Amino acid sequence: MSDLRKIIIDDQEVEVDGAMTLIQACEQVGIEVPRFCYHERLTIAGNCRMCLVEVVGGPPKPAASCAMQVRDLRPGPEGQLPVVKTNSPMVKKAREGVMEFLLINHPLDCPICDQGGECDLQDQAMAYGVDFSRFREPKRATEDLDLGPLVETHMTRCISCTRCVRFTSEVAGLTQMGQTGRGEDSEITSYLGQTLDSNLQGNIIDLCPVGALVSKPYAFTARPWELSKTDSIDVMDALGSNIRVDTKGREVMRFLPRNHDGVNEEWLADKSRFVWDGLSRQRLDRPYIRESGKLRPATWPEALEKAASAMAGKKVAGLIGDLVSVEAAFALKQLVTGLGGTLECRTDGAKLPAGNRSGYVGTATVEDIESAKMIYLIGTNPKVEAPVLNARIRKAWSRGANIGLIGKTVDLTYEYTHMGNGRADLQALVKQKFTEVLTIPSLVVVGQAALQGEDGAAVLAAVMDLCNKTESKLLVLHSAASRVGALDLGCTTEGGVDAAVAGADVVYNLGSDEMDIAVGAFVIYQGSHGDRGAHRADVILPGAAYTEENGMFVNTEGRPQLAQRAGFAPGEAKENWAILRALSAELVATLPYDSLAQLRQALLIEVPHFAQIDQVPSNDWVAVTGGKLDKGDFGSAVLDYYLSNPIARASELMAELSANAKARAAAPMVAE
Repeated sequence: MSDLRKIIIDDQEVEVDGAMTLIQACEQVGIEVPRFCYHERLTIAGNCRMCLVEVVGGPPKPAASCAMQVRDLRPGPEGQLPVVKTNSPMVKKAREGVMEFLLINHPLDCPICDQGGECDLQDQAMAYGVDFSRFREPKRATEDLDLGPLVETHMTRCISCTRCVRFTSEVAGLTQMGQTGRGEDSEITSYLGQTLDSNLQGNIIDLCPVGALVSKPYAFTARPWELSKTDSIDVMDALGSNIRVDTKGREVMRFLPRNHDGVNEEWLADKSRFVWDGLSRQRLDRPYIRESGKLRPATWPEALEKAASAMAGKKVAGLIGDLVSVEAAFALKQLVTGLGGTLECRTDGAKLPAGNRSGYVGTATVEDIESAKMIYLIGTNPKVEAPVLNARIRKAWSRGANIGLIGKTVDLTYEYTHMGNGRADLQALVKQKFTEVLTIPSLVVVGQAALQGEDGAAVLAAVMDLCNKTESKLLVLHSAASRVGALDLGCTTEGGVDAAVAGADVVYNLGSDEMDIAVGAFVIYQGSHGDRGAHRADVILPGAAYTEENGMFVNTEGRPQLAQRAGFAPGEAKENWAILRALSAELVATLPYDSLAQLRQALLIEVPHFAQIDQVPSNDWVAVTGGKLDKGDFGSAVLDYYLSNPIARASELMAELSANAKARAAAPMVAE
């Protein structure tokens, strides 16, 4: 039950929950209270003292509004409502004093600091500080930390807000950072000088209110006021994290997370944050045609004519890769099916049921994780398949949820009960009686590794049977950003990818770089990077990357989201849907749209729920039937987290992170 209390904040009477802190109550009224250590997604530290307010009738000193609850306030002597003041002379003097103390040891680095222009300390010093200092002694200096290739440290700037310590220990599940010493000797450090081993460590850059922790790859490359900012969607995993793309001219300079409580809160995985250098390397910027076994540069008319002549009158199979937008997949489907060809998006071999949204998406939302009391993880390692989703599972665990895992034993950053390694253990779990847990809100998360075997349909049937018996919701955790959208479009062939390409004369490969195509077929590759798919191609049509065209992506819970174009594709590369439209004209099978708006109108006629942008449609529960479960353990859907797609493989930083991860995983040798 809510405990509503009436209080007066700066002459405004407001009714708020008694469990709220004063800083939250002030925000509800629209009054800004400065803060450095307080963050709404972290525990309360109460150590910066910047959020001081005056409580009338309380002690004759200001109170930290982040650490005092509304229910702690006392009424006046005659029962008057409690009064809080945020702009009284006492508060103003207290804030000026706190700011003066904070700046005592802070270096005058603003002209060369990467945080300049988006620094909380700068902003609050201007708004709440004074223009002088009474401190004349030498400033304190501390040594910088080596936290790895992602986070650059300037610890002399640190104001000991401990946001980084609280994030790594509470959200990321690390124990490597902490604060040592007392008074002037206190400093933030890592245990025995260790580098950070986490897929979420880049978030401490956003959390740091000063320039103590900054992005090492982005350092000294741009100022915030030079950048054009575009809202978009991340495609490095299937979660669909909301991001902001910052560009300088034609070049992407950085990715930052956007707040979305239903998807990624305000966190972003490291690969999603730092993969931007791969966007400019190994790019396909002009068409190519293979002649005498070698690829040669060609013009667009040449390449389109070559592709059209190869496809005309032949059996065509279309493959949809992991980073393809819904619009491009729709255009390819219309082109290939118009020629009587086959189409497949399940290029990883997962036995996902076509047309059954409850079977390939599930019935749960990402937010349902937080309210679940029991979470079963079947054949998945969310720490590498969706690190931000894994942080949400950790949040549920920290609130008391029990986690059960069937699959490889891995470090998930939280405690779990290992219930077995494979199919036999899943079968045993399904056959158990669940009368004692029927009333527990439960969630089953099944990964692609469990569905990729020959018995993938049987595994999914067993998982859905488990959901029925435990009254659990189901979440299918995908590993490719394009998969759900393509399945919604019906880009499937009965029998899967092998049946789709069997006997095909021409394979139209739309950005599929994670599979081998059999020798014999004529291969047309359309994509952004010269990766595995381009090496096998007879014709290469250069397309735009996800930051270079407007597109829709449907995330693992079935939520359609829009990615906005932040820049233009290099050289002669074109938008993916436009290439397919031009090719259809060459084939004299012209697709019925000339603009992206017209394409989307046709798309919504075929799949109406795509119109529900940023909403999760509810799915009717349709149980699947499968054959007999094989024996054997579940494998891994993502073999190398940092090198899982062509953009990541083009990134020098991702290659370094992958090498570091392998070195850490190697068993240490004992000196003899």
